[in-house]
Amino acid sequence: MNLEVWHIWVIVALVFGIIEIFTPSFIAFSIAIGCLFSALGAGLEASFKIQLLLFSAGTAISFFGVRPFMLKFAHKKSNAVKTNIDALVGKKGRVTETINNAANTGRVMVEGDDWRALTEDDSVVNAGENIEVMQVDSTRLIVRRIV
Repeated sequence: MNLEVWHIWVIVALVFGIIEIFTPSFIAFSIAIGCLFSALGAGLEASFKIQLLLFSAGTAISFFGVRPFMLKFAHKKSNAVKTNIDALVGKKGRVTETINNAANTGRVMVEGDDWRALTEDDSVVNAGENIEVMQVDSTRLIVRRIV
């Protein structure tokens, strides 16, 4: 079997296309498009310098031209489902140790997990009261009392 240069460019493009499946950021796919531009140049028997120029241009065009469009429309619903720490915002819990920002004390139980907590308005919240998580700050939850 006799491999030509354009075959190699297409194979590299396919490899980057497969990589994109596992890393959905459209960067590997931009490189794959650049490889296809180079394959076209190699198929037309362009010099290697021209092939590299086509690769660079194809990658840049797809990265700066297509990627913003893809990120805007293809990942439209990606923020709809919150996971990990972001999923804690809005959850309700119970104070297990009185929250006092001045004394740097306070713990809450949210969905079965024990967290250090601070109040958003520097108020004191006694043990046993209900809270709502307003934001996550590193390993601490910023909470407010639910009346």
